[in-house]
Amino acid sequence: MTAADADGVVLFDMDGVLVRGRSSDPVVHERALDDALAEYGLAVDEARRDALADYAYGKRFADACRTVGVDPVTFYAVRETYSARRTADRLRAEVRGLHDNVGALDRLADRYRLGVVSNNYHRAVTAVVEHHGLDAFSVVRGRTPGLQGYRRRKPSPHYLSRALDALGADDGVYVGDRETDLLAADRAGIDAALVRRDHNADATMASTPTYEVDSLSELCDVL
Repeated sequence: MTAADADGVVLFDMDGVLVRGRSSDPVVHERALDDALAEYGLAVDEARRDALADYAYGKRFADACRTVGVDPVTFYAVRETYSARRTADRLRAEVRGLHDNVGALDRLADRYRLGVVSNNYHRAVTAVVEHHGLDAFSVVRGRTPGLQGYRRRKPSPHYLSRALDALGADDGVYVGDRETDLLAADRAGIDAALVRRDHNADATMASTPTYEVDSLSELCDVL
């Protein structure tokens, strides 16, 4: 895609690209577990608690749910709903602020339609966009809480494809900071741009991005 593509689309990951830090602090999920246990009226020992606090939905989590008498899929959705709420609250409180060069989005918005597509919860992504007044974005997509949303995370192209559909586009660039972003872009049939930050400065990528930049300002120059 070149600057001549006035109707082109550029989609951005959120964590590590727009917002500092690669992911939410694990304390978010630990406190969300407390919320869920309180809703169910449950008290658990430390071993089960550790398993029930797993971010991933896996055998360890599911087995722990069954031992305390709750349905794993339902309990996971409840806990994730609390995680989404707590994550959004922390982002609005700017526990993790924006990267300094996010202002470059306005330059890109003059030439392309922009969107955000993140593995983070939709509620959290929306909170960032609204709190920071990121009006350059035409579409915002985060994942839904629960097992289905978890399974649709990148490298699945699901949410990227939904964003492209919302913009009426079948081509574009996805800007990310890790291997799963590059894979999701490839599977969605679009180009990938890798942004190097402190946390991935020396990371080796198995996939080769279409573009590789050190800042969003540099991205404006190469697209």
